[in-house]
Amino acid sequence: MVVEGRKEDLIKRGGEKISSEEVENLLLGHPQVQNVAGIAMPDPVLGERACAYVVPRSGRPPTLPDLCEFLLQRQIARFKLPERLEVVDGFPLTSVGKVSKKALRDDIARKLEAERAARRQS
Repeated sequence: MVVEGRKEDLIKRGGEKISSEEVENLLLGHPQVQNVAGIAMPDPVLGERACAYVVPRSGRPPTLPDLCEFLLQRQIARFKLPERLEVVDGFPLTSVGKVSKKALRDDIARKLEAERAARRQS
């Protein structure tokens, strides 16, 4: 038996491994979160950092400080906190209807590169 896709659920941040599933399950309990996907975003210093893509419930979407405080109240280790929040209307899906974390990782990589390019030009 071969299980594919599990490596996508681990974020390797500076030698620590973060289970995105653990963080996602906690964040699903936040009143402003309808759905969430935790992904690794590239980082030149730590290798990877955690990013939370969130589909909010109706009303005001959560902020990154809101989510971090919520997680800390649930006794999560600080190194597991997401370091970036992307609020979206929905998630890209795979052909079998699961959230495409690959598409989300590609999206954040494009956004980070665009931000780096903008900083170089300013």
